Amino acid sequence: MFPINEIFYSLQGEGFYTGTPSIFVRFSGCNLRCPFCDTEHQTHTMMSADEILATLGQYPAQRVVLTGGEPSLFVTSDFIDRLHDAGYYVTIETNGTHPVPANLDWVTLSPKDTYLPASSAAQPLLTHCDELKVVYNGQPVPLYPQIESRHRYLQPCDTGNATENARLTAEAIQYCLAHPEWSLSLQTHKLLHIQ
Repeated sequence: MFPINEIFYSLQGEGFYTGTPSIFVRFSGCNLRCPFCDTEHQTHTMMSADEILATLGQYPAQRVVLTGGEPSLFVTSDFIDRLHDAGYYVTIETNGTHPVPANLDWVTLSPKDTYLPASSAAQPLLTHCDELKVVYNGQPVPLYPQIESRHRYLQPCDTGNATENARLTAEAIQYCLAHPEWSLSLQTHKLLHIQ
């Protein structure tokens, strides 16, 4: 049984797969408490793998995004196998503080240690990912030389203040231009007013 906050169908709003139709499985619960977290993920319904698969089957896409909360606290290789057997391409969005199943198709690592410097529990343990996504809120951009990634994204933090958001976005753009190994990621789902 898995604590599921919600399952919904939308376009991926961030990172490499921006604009791709995806089914989001949001797990409830996280081991970190980031000050900018925009997700209410405490409430949940306990669902079996069969129930999750039945819900996924209501949507036409074959790309599943495991998100949270922190999905690495709950997902197993057996669960990923069940999704693969049903024909799904399975991605995960994780803070990297726990191991993830090796049979995932795509790993998005978004470390949170620079926002919770007093918490050693926020240090990422993962050393490999498909995309590294750093949320930028004006802090020096951490380089994470110990993390091997195919893509690196800098994503301006949504502060809820339009003026501050514009400043952070402008700074992130300038950083990417000066450091072309990084690409800009925007939360396009918020710009488009979709879930």
